[in-house]
Order: sequence, then C-alpha cells, then structure tokens
Amino acid sequence: MIENFYPNPIVVQRLHAGPLSVHIDAFAQQLFDEGYALWTVKYSVRLLADLTTWMQEQGLTITDLAEQPVHTFFQNRYQIRCPHRDDQSILKKLLAYLRTEGIITAPVKAVGDPAYASIVQAFRQYLVCQRNLAPSTIHSYLDTVVRFLSQRFGIQLPNLDALCAQDVTGFMLQQARRYSAGQTQLIATALRSFFRFLLQQALITNDLAQCVPTPARRRLSTLPRFISADDVEHLLHCVDQKTPEGRRNYAILQLLARLGLRAAEVAALTLNDLDWDAGEIIVRGKGGRYDRLPLPDEVGQALANYLRNGRPSCSTRRVFVRHRAPQRGFVNGEAIGTIVHRALNRAGLHPAHKGAHLLRHSLATRLLRNGASLAEIGELLRHRDLNTTQIYAKVDESALRGLALPWPGGEV
Repeated sequence: MIENFYPNPIVVQRLHAGPLSVHIDAFAQQLFDEGYALWTVKYSVRLLADLTTWMQEQGLTITDLAEQPVHTFFQNRYQIRCPHRDDQSILKKLLAYLRTEGIITAPVKAVGDPAYASIVQAFRQYLVCQRNLAPSTIHSYLDTVVRFLSQRFGIQLPNLDALCAQDVTGFMLQQARRYSAGQTQLIATALRSFFRFLLQQALITNDLAQCVPTPARRRLSTLPRFISADDVEHLLHCVDQKTPEGRRNYAILQLLARLGLRAAEVAALTLNDLDWDAGEIIVRGKGGRYDRLPLPDEVGQALANYLRNGRPSCSTRRVFVRHRAPQRGFVNGEAIGTIVHRALNRAGLHPAHKGAHLLRHSLATRLLRNGASLAEIGELLRHRDLNTTQIYAKVDESALRGLALPWPGGEV
C-alpha cells in the first residue's frame, strides 16, 4: 500500500522496520481519502520514515508516542534540516489518528488550578454521565466554575463548606457588570448546577443553588434582526453556482432561508437525514431533539445539485464538507455563519448582524407579515416555548394586537 505513495524502496524499508509499520499504510490512505494532494501524502510518508527511525534509535515503542517525544524529535531534526510548514500539522494528525484507533492514550488536560482540579473533574463527570449535556455546554459550565473557585479561593485548597450566599451574589454581580444579560443568565445556570452537584455529593451542607440570583433579561426589549424578502432573494441570486463550493453554499443558504434551520443543525446534517422518498429532512435540534420537516422543491433541487455536482468524494457521512483538505464535515456552526457573512458581503448587503440566525429571523418575519400565526411560526422554527416566538410580534402591529387580551367590558 505505502508503495503507491512513496516508491523509494529505502524509505519503504525504514517504515516497515520501525514502530509505526503496522499503522502507516492506513494513515497514509486516510490522508489521501481526505483530499490531501499526492505530494503532501508523499512528504508525510517521508517524515514518518524519519520519525520511526528516530524512535528506534531512542528505544521508543508506538505507545510512547505523544506530544513531548514529538517535540523532542523536531528539536533534533531541526538541528540538521530546515523546518517545513507542514511538519507540525502532519504529526498532530498522526497522534489524532493513533488516539482514534485506541493505539495511544489521550493527553491528560489539567482543568483549572491543581488545588481544585479534582472537584472540577468530578463535576465534569457528573455533567457527562448524569446530565448528558452537550460538550460545548460542559465546557461553558466548567469555565464558570473555575472562575468562581479561583475568585473565592485563589490557589489554596478550597473549603467548600465555607461558601456562603455573599460569595455567590458577589461573584454574580461582578459577572453581570462584564457580560450581557443572556451570558449572565448562562453563568447563573452553571453555578446552580454546580451547587446542586456539591449538595448531592455532601460536599456542602447549605443549598447554595437557591442563593444564585436570577438576572433580569427583557426578552422582548429589542427587535429581531432581519432582512427583507427581496434582500433574501437577492442574496440567493448572487451565489455563484458554477463552482462546487458555490453549489454547496447555495444549498446551505436555501436551508437557512426556506426552513429556518440553525447553523449547528445545518452543519450536523448527514446523508441519512435526507429522506428523498418521503420528501422530508431529519433535523437534529437542541437537547437531542429530532424533527422531520418537509423538503421544499427549491431546497431539494439545491441539495441534489450539490450532492451530484459539487460534493467531494470522501468517507464522511456529513452532507456538507470542506472543499479543501482535510475534506470532512464542519466541526460546528461557526463555518456556516462565515459562509452567510461572506455571501452577504458578496451581495452588497450590510445589515448590523451577519450571522446565520439572520436568515432564521428573516423567514419568521416574512411568514408573520404574510399572515401566519405565531403558533405556526413557532412550530416551523421548532420553538419549545411560545414565549420564544413572541419576539416576532413586535415587527408586525396586527400580530401584536392578536396577543393582546380583550379589555374588560370592551368589544371583542
């Protein structure tokens, strides 16, 4: 297999004799499958030949391979060779591949100060196993807890039972001065979860979750940001569908503009989520929720055109993939937001907010002005609470009247 990428028999012999011999073929094939140029794969094979030779000289086995040995390898290598721009990324990919295959262990990451790292790690385990929260939510919760413990205890071992209501309210007041109302509300939620965990584990005796103040958040104080229906059509018209990347972006914008999907939902779509026979699309929403939505003809045609004439041939089941190596699905919704931002600039549209949610708001606003009820809009956008949908009532006076209660004694 490796001979297909690097025919030099001396290099191949070094690879097959070293600690990496069993896994090098599969790793090289993975690079090729992810869309890397043949030259890049060849250079990677040569670099791994040097690495495996160095490991033999140092008496290292494959299970010894980690960030520190790789760093030492490069220190020795750069004494006799000039650094190459791809060196670090190639071996970073190698470590990731070996960890995915279970050949080497993942690095242990310290969480917060060592004085309370064990507490934070235990809380992480609780969030994963008992709360089943998303990784991004867990990261946010842990960040809040580390900041709270750092402010209260510094580098000293924490006496959790010494925590009091003043510690909690003081921290929340400080956070409220620094962050928006929405972010402060998330911080409060994280702290309540942490204090409930501590109480459950008998690490505190008082229910400090009751002491966390609820930040004031006036949900309906601002108008939703949107662009007009004509601007949405202009945005779609300006996408260059002559290129594979353009066909991908057009399909993404269609999903956002016609179905109101969130950026993360678009990024998470897989080929299995497209039910062509039923004319439906399966959407993975917030909280592990699954919904089936009808697939409009225009959206379906854009998806079909991309899948037939734009999507690279790769192993991932994600619908939308990068067009540059590594050719794989987007990690999260940030890339979708970037695509929307660039498309708006290309169309000459400059709203105050250029994220993917702009098209979700625009869809809701257009439907409202065309006579749809707030309940119908909430169902399309998959809002769990009708209060979330009520923000759109402010963009249409007639809808706002529909929310008003009849005046006692007045006409109905």
